[in-house]
Amino acid sequence: MIKGKTFALLAILTLLIGFGVVIGRGNATAPEAKPATRPALSVNAIRPNWLKIPLSLSANGSVAAWQEAVIGAEVADLRLSEVRAQVGETVRKGQVLAVFSDDSVLADIAQAKAGLAEAEANLAIAKLDAGRARQVSGSGVLSAQQVAQFLTSEKTALAKVQSAQAQLDSQLLRQKHTRVIASDGGVVSSRSATLGAVAASGQELFRLIRQNRLEWRAEVTAAEMAQLAPGISVSVTVPNVAKVDGKVRFLAPTLDAQSRNGLVYVDLPDAAAQGLRAGMFAQGEFYLGSSPALTLPQDALSLREGFSYVFRLGKPSNGQATVAQVKVQLGRRMGDHYEILSGINPEDRIVASGAAFLTDGDSVRVVQQ
Repeated sequence: MIKGKTFALLAILTLLIGFGVVIGRGNATAPEAKPATRPALSVNAIRPNWLKIPLSLSANGSVAAWQEAVIGAEVADLRLSEVRAQVGETVRKGQVLAVFSDDSVLADIAQAKAGLAEAEANLAIAKLDAGRARQVSGSGVLSAQQVAQFLTSEKTALAKVQSAQAQLDSQLLRQKHTRVIASDGGVVSSRSATLGAVAASGQELFRLIRQNRLEWRAEVTAAEMAQLAPGISVSVTVPNVAKVDGKVRFLAPTLDAQSRNGLVYVDLPDAAAQGLRAGMFAQGEFYLGSSPALTLPQDALSLREGFSYVFRLGKPSNGQATVAQVKVQLGRRMGDHYEILSGINPEDRIVASGAAFLTDGDSVRVVQQ
């Protein structure tokens, strides 16, 4: 009896042990649950936006004087006794810039006046003689030849008076030219007048920037010149000096035979007041209107190895999406937006910011669609 119970207990224990082994093996072969992919970043999604961006043309050139006036000596062999203007000074039209010594001119004027008085006295006598000759010309007191001589003497005396008057006027004009006058208002850009020097007629003494008016002379190619016309607005910048707005005045009618480039003349109102000077190198932008462009904000771009990239979002699943790195070509810029010339489509969803922290194939959590 006792043996039978013992065998029964052993059988039950054997069954229980076998059942436990089977259960243990079953648990050992069961697959483990795959952990969910953790997103690399939480991002906002945006779509490319169409904006009107200005069309512009860049060029380089030099700032130059609109026009220069050369003021020279109009008398010769006279000594400069005064120099009243220096380089950089602003002068007005008619202002005296220099004075020549007029001692010799005054002496010549006095001599010319004396010669005129003598000629006028001779003319008075000749007129009296001619008047008498006319009165007796028909009476036979004087021969026809004598009458003709008196009449001719009158004409000769009159001519001498006119010649003496012309000489006096010439000397008075010389005296006037002893004062060197500014032919227009502007700024003295150069001075070669030296106190005490004896100038030759026509020698340059001063050079003026007329009306202190400057212009920008941009150098452009033939293809670029075809896009320009008078009246186009221009923004001219001299680094570390100023930025000045102007307008195209005219285009050069010819191109340089060597460089095949042409000049565009741009008026710069009040450029001198803003610090620009003739001879400065400047960069400029010609504004040619505007056109629509597909754009993205700067925060959506990532610069890597000299190229620009964006991260395009794939199809979302449970609030997450995989990103793909896409190389894009940039165009114009307006504020913090860049024109995208190639690489994406208007319907693509792009990571709005944080592109620098992503790599191709990353999983991200999309916060805002």
